[in-house]
Amino acid sequence: MSKSRFVFDKFAKLIEKGLVNYKDISDELISILKSKRDEIIFKMKLASKEEVDVLNKRISNLEKKFQDKKKRKKANKVKK
Repeated sequence: MSKSRFVFDKFAKLIEKGLVNYKDISDELISILKSKRDEIIFKMKLASKEEVDVLNKRISNLEKKFQDKKKRKKANKVKK
């Protein structure tokens, strides 16, 4: 009975260490993959979401100004 208890204790410790190591390895792997993703994005010179939103807003404002100027020119060209 004591031998089986000894084997079960060793087996339980092995499984426990394996789970802890698995958790550490998976966390490390995820952090490595995230850093590689960030490197790729940096190398591709992609813009962040905030930058894209700001640029879209600026473009829409410029389009509005352009349309307003276009309407004013049409109104000035009308002959009386």
